[in-house]
Amino acid sequence: MEEIQMYLDEAKELMGKAVKHVRNELVKIRAGKASSSMLEGIMVEYYGTPTPLSQMSSVTAPDARTLMIKPWEKNVIPEIEKAIMNSDLGLNPQNDGEQVIINIPTLTEERRQGLVKQVKHEGELGKISIRNIRKDTNDSLKQLQKDGVSEDEVKRAEDKVQAMTDEHTKKIDEVLESKEQEIMTV
Repeated sequence: MEEIQMYLDEAKELMGKAVKHVRNELVKIRAGKASSSMLEGIMVEYYGTPTPLSQMSSVTAPDARTLMIKPWEKNVIPEIEKAIMNSDLGLNPQNDGEQVIINIPTLTEERRQGLVKQVKHEGELGKISIRNIRKDTNDSLKQLQKDGVSEDEVKRAEDKVQAMTDEHTKKIDEVLESKEQEIMTV
């Protein structure tokens, strides 16, 4: 039935977005290695307007422990430093007049454990989102049944929704496992 397929397609798309969101959130959690993606989401005051750091500079990681930020205009270096210090990343930027340099400290075992907890929390939020999508889709399917769609068709659709839920939950588990290994590797 066309309506059922529409609900299934929508559920699959939303579950895919939930997995993608978890991946994006985990990228922001640093694992002790320098990565330009660590600074995604940093907004810098640029002529009175909050501007993403990536739109006003190039960010590179010349080695595993260093980030270099080369702004297009040197006069924004103090603003970039201020934005990084005010972020919750715990980084200490320095500048040489030309660029901002950030040395990434090695993670302590305690900090690693805290990051793993944070990773698991993000994963759980993603799984909750997927379960909510499953519930909403199943509720819509039950409504279709009340509106005259056969019970067998609705049951098959619910089975498909459960299979999608399991598949997307498994993807989140794989992403979490990979990120945990990355964090715990010294």
